[in-house]
Amino acid sequence: MKILSLLFIFLFAISSSFAQRNVVLIIADDLGLEYCGFYGNTGDTVIMPNVQSLLPKGIRFINAWSNPLCSPTRAGILTGRYSFRTGVGDAIGGQTVNTLDTTELTIPRMLNIYKPNGIAKANIGKWHLHNPMPQTNLALPTKMGYDYYEGNFSGQLANYYAWNKIKDAKSAICSTYATSETTNNAIDWVKSIPSSKPVFLWLAYNAPHTPFNLPPSNLHTYTELKGVAADTAGSVVPYFKAMTQAMDKEIGRLFDSLKTMNRFDSTDFIFIGDNGSDPRVYKGKGRAKGSVYQDGICVPFIVAGPSVKNPGRVSSALVNTHDIFATVLELFGFNDWRTFALPTKPIDSRSFLPIIKGDDATIRDWTFSEVFRATPNASDGKAMRNSEYKLINLDNGNQNFYNLVNDPDELNDLLSKTLNQTEKSNYEYLCGEMSKLIGKNSLCTATAIDNDDVSNQLEVTVLEAGTKALIHVPNNICDDFTIEVYSIAGESLLSHKSSHNDMTINIAHLPTSLYSIIVRCGASTFKGSMLIQR
Repeated sequence: MKILSLLFIFLFAISSSFAQRNVVLIIADDLGLEYCGFYGNTGDTVIMPNVQSLLPKGIRFINAWSNPLCSPTRAGILTGRYSFRTGVGDAIGGQTVNTLDTTELTIPRMLNIYKPNGIAKANIGKWHLHNPMPQTNLALPTKMGYDYYEGNFSGQLANYYAWNKIKDAKSAICSTYATSETTNNAIDWVKSIPSSKPVFLWLAYNAPHTPFNLPPSNLHTYTELKGVAADTAGSVVPYFKAMTQAMDKEIGRLFDSLKTMNRFDSTDFIFIGDNGSDPRVYKGKGRAKGSVYQDGICVPFIVAGPSVKNPGRVSSALVNTHDIFATVLELFGFNDWRTFALPTKPIDSRSFLPIIKGDDATIRDWTFSEVFRATPNASDGKAMRNSEYKLINLDNGNQNFYNLVNDPDELNDLLSKTLNQTEKSNYEYLCGEMSKLIGKNSLCTATAIDNDDVSNQLEVTVLEAGTKALIHVPNNICDDFTIEVYSIAGESLLSHKSSHNDMTINIAHLPTSLYSIIVRCGASTFKGSMLIQR
């Protein structure tokens, strides 16, 4: 009997621990990496001790991508789908911009499938996925799966001290400082949930998005700021920093409240920026919010909490804000969520739970971002990167190609010169992957390698369902050929000798990918590439 009692207590402890597992997603609006000192930046950064307190118990991702604008990033997180699938490629506002289809499978809808009424789900703060008119739209957050919504519907507040707040699908003017009120609403909602019920909280601050303003004095240390219109307009950076500091202070108040409610230690936190900094405060070397260059889409991204194994890590893995969709579901234990996805609406999200658990260092070979506006802009386009290289394909037909390891600020466009073999292989790989993803013909336009003449290019044909490849050398100028096959990273995979112009090699063991092929014959070198698709 004593053994059975101990077993019951043990099982009850396990059950209670699982029941209380919570996930809180915190979104900072327009917070670029350059202001985050906890990303190793120095100089004019913002002190954010509460966000930084997540680092010892978490993972800091240094290669995380978002979309370049607010609405597309939010749509991607909520659905796990790229913008070209959802149609949300621009900041929503007005009748000409696509809004999110209300039939999309969302995180809260999936959690309802997994545990009907078993997980409390709220969206607090900035919605920005539909227009506030007609008024019936104000009920859409709950119709799309959330149990509760409270916050502001539009992309930008008219005033942080007088703004339209939505509650119970009704709008009313709120005079409490928006960052504080958003935190108040989040705390009050969590308090309303029984302690035995796990919660998923989507907490989207407007800060530090415009309009730039002076927060309440107890939330920041910038005592020299006057807060008058002339001062705000003339010196926006200090106000931006004060707003960011105020947001961090309120995040700290949320943390303290969760500790008081005995929920903090059972909560996994995901903290992100939704895109790069506003151009008016941006101080990097590249491009800011609104562009698919690094400073527009590479964002602060921290995951912390009890699910993180070996915390205090820094990860260089490629992750995307879209991946939050799958990760949240799996943090709650919904591991077979893909079986409920609709074939007509493919989901692009990949869970980074293996990274959180320390079981794997990577989850994807490339990551993708895009922007397309209702009124076309010169910066509209798509970007894709692998571990080293990045391809930008603008909608106007222009392309840029960078080695991000050697050129993180994207100052040296490799397409302005002749590509070497490694560069060309990576260029063609990213072109091919982007083409397959978006369902268009090949986007590759750069083909030169080391100034080789066209006559020194190989003809390569993949045969027999990808088990063999036929290679033709244009000119029989010697008797003995050496064929070498390389991965896109430059790793030698195969070496074969032949004495014929037309030679066949076995490629059955090579997985789907793009490969470089070099044939050496005396002083002559022939080069080509091979795409294997299985």
